[in-house]
Amino acid sequence: MISKKARKNVFKLTDELADPLDLTSHLPFRIAVVSNLLALNRDWKIRKLCDLEPREMRVLINIGSYMPIKSADIAYQSRLDSYTISRAVKKLQQLDLVDVRQDAVHKNIKNLMLNARGQLLYRKIITALEQRSAELEEVLDVQETQLLYKLLDKIENKTEQILAEQALELIEQGHEPPADQKEIIRWYRKGLKS
Repeated sequence: MISKKARKNVFKLTDELADPLDLTSHLPFRIAVVSNLLALNRDWKIRKLCDLEPREMRVLINIGSYMPIKSADIAYQSRLDSYTISRAVKKLQQLDLVDVRQDAVHKNIKNLMLNARGQLLYRKIITALEQRSAELEEVLDVQETQLLYKLLDKIENKTEQILAEQALELIEQGHEPPADQKEIIRWYRKGLKS
């Protein structure tokens, strides 16, 4: 285990540049490091369960947890872009894990559902995820866990706001936003309404 102090001792800031960024005190970097460690394909126990890529596992998990669900709702829930969701759904369909069903009320909406094979894999994956989550939460007491979730909500919302406002500013300057930026704006506006 490496503490912040130990990290600072090992990774000395460069004197080759003026005012280098201290990554040990840079919140986005530290969150990204933890995110990298928590990547589904980093966990060998989870990786041994299936040959799915992390994006496909994330989509499968979202479908299993919230089905019937639309692709757009998975994108919003997981903050993945729609292209990534579409590719993952296509792969999951090819592997015969997911079914696409027309919505009973809105005929133009397609809902995603796990079929029997998908549900079996979902159960295996979430069992491994729940074990890992329990081990991680052992380092926190109940109050710290609640506080962490509250802080993560604040960070997520602020990050979305920053990205959306930057994109809107560039649009006002006449730039054409890429698809992922349009989605960030849409998510941000959706959050403002709720």
